[in-house]
Amino acid sequence: MDCNIIVIDDDFDFLEILKGHLLDSGFQNIRTEDNSRIVASLFEKGEDFDIALIDMTMPEMDGLNLLEIIKQTSPRTECIMVTAVNEARVAVECLKTGAYDYLVKPVSREDLIFSMKRVLEKKRLMDILDIGKSQTPPRLKNAQPFNPIVTRSPKVIRILKEAELHAGSDVPLLITGESGTGKELLAWAIHKASLRSRFPFTPVNMASLSGSLFEAEFFGHTKGAFTGAEGSRRGYLEYSQHGTLFLDEIGNLAPELQGKLLRVLQDGEYFKLGASSRQKADVRFIAATNENLEKLMSKKAFRKDLYYRIRGGWLHLPPLRERKEDIALLADKFLKEYAGDNGRIDEDAACLLMEYDYPGNIRELKSILQSAVNLAQGKPLSADILPKHLKQKKSLLNCSGPPASGEILPLSEIEKSHIIKAYELTGRNKSQTARRLGIGLNTLRRKLRAYDKE
Repeated sequence: MDCNIIVIDDDFDFLEILKGHLLDSGFQNIRTEDNSRIVASLFEKGEDFDIALIDMTMPEMDGLNLLEIIKQTSPRTECIMVTAVNEARVAVECLKTGAYDYLVKPVSREDLIFSMKRVLEKKRLMDILDIGKSQTPPRLKNAQPFNPIVTRSPKVIRILKEAELHAGSDVPLLITGESGTGKELLAWAIHKASLRSRFPFTPVNMASLSGSLFEAEFFGHTKGAFTGAEGSRRGYLEYSQHGTLFLDEIGNLAPELQGKLLRVLQDGEYFKLGASSRQKADVRFIAATNENLEKLMSKKAFRKDLYYRIRGGWLHLPPLRERKEDIALLADKFLKEYAGDNGRIDEDAACLLMEYDYPGNIRELKSILQSAVNLAQGKPLSADILPKHLKQKKSLLNCSGPPASGEILPLSEIEKSHIIKAYELTGRNKSQTARRLGIGLNTLRRKLRAYDKE
């Protein structure tokens, strides 16, 4: 887990025990110190730690004094106090000074990790609130799992940051958005950024699970559980143990099966068909839908208790028409994927692609370009080989022909030319330009600054 942790105790053996517990549970970036004054100096110099585990009794400076210094110099650092004496008075004093939790030695691995998860959940919620307040796009600490998601949209970048924060938690997640917006890709990225990344990511199409198949496929069955069953079989829950179960199209799950799924989410346990004992489901649930669940609930087609259970965290992916600044990036990516480094597109075709609304979103853009590359037979993509429904829409800016030099530019360069041309044709009216291009005013301003045209 990508968070900075410092553990302070004058007992070297105990430091190693705590560090071992944390490492075994997937935590990284752990620093240990046996001198509290050194730690105080680190914080006074501006060192940044997300969590501090502090022993109460140390010779140089006791834990309570160190806690005061940490909270004064780094108020966002969450502190967990560790002591050999279980006294309510001391615990209250620590909490008043700003500690998040209070653990008594000997500290079991279970108690330590439970406390760590709780404090990370608090930090996650605070960080999500900060994202909404910030005027600048946030930066990902662990960008690698999210690299397959191509974007420069501030709205999507904020969603990715929220997703990264949610990855450090086990709460169920709900991802909503129109079909083709990349919900499964985002769920996969969250899994890869989580502590469960070493274990399976299992996507399940919930719409395909009928009443007769649900329990056998979801829970699995033992040998002889029903007629024709020759051997035992692992269900999705058992196969995904310690990993992530992605419940795609959750809004299409039959109402009579929603209660069975809810039971697993509530209890964390289930019965395998034919078994007499419960099994533990150590699984992170991520659900996705393109349906309006609130509308389904009003029609009693989706259970409210299941809705609030799967919506521990909520991420909504905007449609491509609301993030048009990503069309050029995505098109260049798909062109390279299907045509290699020689993939090019002329200006007329580029204008049509950038002005289309894509009801099928990213999936539709990808399909359009794959088909166009096949028809182009190695030549630059032109408007003539694009689907009819794109060609029927007249370009707002009446794009015509390639650049005078005859050079076929990357789509990102054509996008730049397209935006500048729109800006000039509207008399450099930003509001009108943004409206005609179908992009946000802030997006237009950012692009014009990048082009030195504002």
